[in-house]
Amino acid sequence: MANSEFPTRFDPKDFEERIYKFWIDSKSFTSEDKSTKPPYCIVLPPPNVTGSLHLGHALDQSIQDVLIRWKRMSGFNTLYLPGTDHAGIATQSVVEKNLKKEGKTRKALGRVEFETEIWKWKETYADRIRSQMRRLGGSFDWSRERFTLDEGFSAAVRKVFVDLYKKQLIYRGERLVNWDVQLETAVSDLEVEHRQEKGSLWHIKYPIEGSKEFLTIATTRPETLLGDTAVCVHPDDERYQKFAGKNVILPLLNKKIPILQDSFVDKSFGSGAVKITPAHDFTDYEVGKRHDLPMINILNIEGTLNENAGPYKGLKIDAARKKIVEDLTSQGLLVKEETHQVSVPVSERSGVRVEPFLSKQWFVRIDALATGAKRVVESGTVRFVPDLWTKTYLHWMNNIQDWCISRQLWWGHRIPAWYCQGCQHVTISEKDPTQCEKCGDSNIKQDEDVLDTWFSSGLWPFGTLGWPEKTESFKTFYPTSVLVTGHDIIFFWVARMIMQGLYFIEDVPFRTVYIHGLIRDSQGKKMSKSIGNTVDPLEMIEKYGADALRFTLIASLMAGRDLKFSEQRLEGHRNFITKVWNAARFLLSALEENKDLELSTPTRGMLSNVDQWILQRLKVTCESVDRNLNEFRLSDAANTIYDFIWHDFCDWYVEMSKAAIYGNIVTEKGSALWIFCQVLERALRLLHPFAPFVTEEIYQRLPFTSGILANKTYPGIASEKDLFDLAATDVSEEIAVVKDVITAVRNIRGENRISPAIELNVVLVPQTGKVQKLLGNHSDLIKRLARVGDLAVQPSANLAKCAVATLSVQEETLQVAVPLEGLVDFNEEIKRVEKQIEKIQKEQSVIRGKLDNEKYLANAPEELVNQDKQRLVQIDEQVLKMNESLGRLRG
Repeated sequence: MANSEFPTRFDPKDFEERIYKFWIDSKSFTSEDKSTKPPYCIVLPPPNVTGSLHLGHALDQSIQDVLIRWKRMSGFNTLYLPGTDHAGIATQSVVEKNLKKEGKTRKALGRVEFETEIWKWKETYADRIRSQMRRLGGSFDWSRERFTLDEGFSAAVRKVFVDLYKKQLIYRGERLVNWDVQLETAVSDLEVEHRQEKGSLWHIKYPIEGSKEFLTIATTRPETLLGDTAVCVHPDDERYQKFAGKNVILPLLNKKIPILQDSFVDKSFGSGAVKITPAHDFTDYEVGKRHDLPMINILNIEGTLNENAGPYKGLKIDAARKKIVEDLTSQGLLVKEETHQVSVPVSERSGVRVEPFLSKQWFVRIDALATGAKRVVESGTVRFVPDLWTKTYLHWMNNIQDWCISRQLWWGHRIPAWYCQGCQHVTISEKDPTQCEKCGDSNIKQDEDVLDTWFSSGLWPFGTLGWPEKTESFKTFYPTSVLVTGHDIIFFWVARMIMQGLYFIEDVPFRTVYIHGLIRDSQGKKMSKSIGNTVDPLEMIEKYGADALRFTLIASLMAGRDLKFSEQRLEGHRNFITKVWNAARFLLSALEENKDLELSTPTRGMLSNVDQWILQRLKVTCESVDRNLNEFRLSDAANTIYDFIWHDFCDWYVEMSKAAIYGNIVTEKGSALWIFCQVLERALRLLHPFAPFVTEEIYQRLPFTSGILANKTYPGIASEKDLFDLAATDVSEEIAVVKDVITAVRNIRGENRISPAIELNVVLVPQTGKVQKLLGNHSDLIKRLARVGDLAVQPSANLAKCAVATLSVQEETLQVAVPLEGLVDFNEEIKRVEKQIEKIQKEQSVIRGKLDNEKYLANAPEELVNQDKQRLVQIDEQVLKMNESLGRLRG
């Protein structure tokens, strides 16, 4: 493509959509069920079809796509499988809110029509999500896209339920669950937020039966006393020994309930006596089971009080609380009310308070599944990266309880259980039955509930590959290679995939679990719509381009810790992408100007030291990137590529090579252009997994490339051996000296505010002839890049009235001196340096005072003390150098 067609201005909107279509049309991302290449598979953690993707999804996809593109370029048969999750409660909640705006309700529509509305929503938002995934550059095999409610996946879900039921690992029973009174369904722990709110602590009298004495009970939920079935005290609490075995009279309802002893009681909280409400508190539920207490549910599903609440039947919870407090006060049973900070469980979906609620639900008996899931992590069969999450996973698995898998929703996998209206038998079947399997009665009714979303999501690694059929896809790509996800769903999703994979496939679903942190804002605050600090990834793509967003997210990763997102950093990486663009534009311009010059592979002897240096830097970069990617240190890999392209290649090599490229010596010009082409092409390949759009766009415009960059070989030591062999001589130290000298001269110019237009005279004072010869060999390069007029290299010099930088070079000292006569006002410079010394000496005095204080040394954190010591050493060196500079300025 001619250089005239290469835009001067970098604008990713000009090519991103076109490049993605180019990849799709060329089937660049298509995987093969049968291949001689080793398989590498990542199944995308399916985003919910609730709306748009957020920045966390962008991070997830960016990490996965870097790994997939790298492995594809490394010779693997890669499958990056896309899909979406029906997300039962989340989707039903947003659709209900949407219908409410139209004056409609789920119940008024009925189940069939409501499901039709949700399917419409799903189609709209699934299309939007696909579009966003494409905008981000995900190299998905779209021919294999799955949805957790599609026909094949639904069949897999039913089979799993039926098989577990037949093995007596699924049962129906009454237990305490999190209950959303607005959505009228059980919700998982993951869907419950705990908010700290200012509340009250009420102290209530519970009269002792047959006595004028009473126990004082402190509670934040006085309305739940209607469901109390006991009062507990600690067995070692001497205050209450005399009441052991007696009863109290339950206030307002005048029922007898026992006083029990249990070591769970905190003697220091309140009076040391606590009310036990087994049907409305998770701790009390366990106490109730230990002591075989009645479980009295006082709530209806919509959050009103039921017949067990006596005179308070029909009241909403808040109204009941107010009325109960009034009645306790009027009966002289309220001792006091005090302000108290309370942790309130709130439904993430509806925003209402979640109530512990006793209800009949379906459960998975988890112990039998958990044993193997612990073993494979302990043995290293499944590896967590970083390893610190292994301990978290095992802690959760060691404290696991039976899993409530039923939800009182209309959207989701309906539980395959049919109740016979005649004999009451329950038929569990993969296919919809027409009659009771026991008595043959056709009057059967399917369970109204649906399965927890995490139940179906737990099958994602194998259900997406065609299981329960033993498809070629399943044989090739299961187990998948790596799972990438955030640490917040290790238990809710990761553990359940491992359990179900081991049980049904007898193999783990993946070998590696890469855990990344959650995204916070630039100040480290959690992103929240209520705070107003959320970031729309599409807005960032519109503003900076997909490559800049991807690169920023990857470069910000920190070993499993939460990462801070900064738009300023995003802008910096957009500038980096622009730098790559401009380097390519410079090369295309140079090639156009020298189009009659035939470029061929040079011999070693034809390469300049600068050419050899950039090849050596490329080799070191390839080694480092390969090592970091294999160890899942993606940010280190990204930053290594960044440093090579921005600093080594663009800042130094491009400028250093211009003399040869613009010169008249044909062999030097040809070698420099050839090396430039080779290094840029490898740099594009290195960068491609991180910034695929711009690298492919540039690659397609280069006249010396062919094919599709996405399918080229990733640069490595073995694959690039012939190129790296051209740089047999190690010139890294030599060029490092030249760079240090140029940088020192530029710094002196900047510190002394000397115009870039002025050529400086420079004196270099090395200690040995070896360094003197090295500097002499590169004097033209130093003069050109540092804008130097006269350059003297000599063993000694009078440095009065000079600005001097002292460098450490090959275990000796090199002084870089710039005479300032005629360039600066010495009196002003002396004043400036004196002010700097005065300012830094104040800091020096403060730190020295702290380090002389024995109390500070004894009490301050060791890390802080060490920082102060290191800073003092730095300041001492600065003061010494500034005083030397001051002496030279004074002459």
